[in-house]
Amino acid sequence: MSRTFIYDGPEPVRINKWLANSGVCSRREAEELIAAGAVLIDGERVSDVGRKIAPGQTLVLTDRAELGLGAQVSVVINKPVGIVSAQPEHEQIPAARLLTAEAQVGKGIVPSSRASLPPLGRLDQDSRGLLLLSEDGVLAKAIIGPTSEVDKEYVVTVKGKVDRAKIQKLRHGLELDGRQLKPAKVTLQDTQILRFVLTEGRNRQIRRMCELVELEVVDLVRVRIGPLELGDLPEGKWRHLTAAERDALIAASV
Repeated sequence: MSRTFIYDGPEPVRINKWLANSGVCSRREAEELIAAGAVLIDGERVSDVGRKIAPGQTLVLTDRAELGLGAQVSVVINKPVGIVSAQPEHEQIPAARLLTAEAQVGKGIVPSSRASLPPLGRLDQDSRGLLLLSEDGVLAKAIIGPTSEVDKEYVVTVKGKVDRAKIQKLRHGLELDGRQLKPAKVTLQDTQILRFVLTEGRNRQIRRMCELVELEVVDLVRVRIGPLELGDLPEGKWRHLTAAERDALIAASV
């Protein structure tokens, strides 16, 4: 199915730059789509990769473009404790090893064991829950790029006395590695259960934040990345990210 966009900027801009800034695809992908004849402006097929689009003009990505966009593999995993999301060391088990036909929920091609699928937001070995692996550069920029504001939500069970003063410190005022942390949304869900919403991802951030206020994390589950929720995906299982979910994640970052 083709997609239509109307450019409403103040002055002409190169097509590849506009599509990349809009989160539709990368500049390189835009150039490849133009070369493939999959881009139209006001009904005219574009052949020049340096072509600009003017205010008020309509750009159409044809069905052929849709087949290429989002073709990079992106998978959603409910990661168990004991699995590492990034490069394994020694006897550690990487999350990519969970990507088997037996563990798949839904349909789609099972990624090759040689596929490079880095995590878009790491989840440490002692934590569990929503993990997104992807070779999609546009998606990676949207979720973990330096200007991304996509938030992540965690349900955290702790040991120790939880009081209002500690929750206030967790929300704002703590430092890690000599740098002030961004404000966090922290709420008490139950006696020893806290819900964190963060827009940054320092190494083992929540565990270290809790240590600073004399709380020990005994369970940490990531339940959401932007509009993408863990939902009822069973632990240890995986599925492909849908095109609609990809679009929603990119839209959440711009």
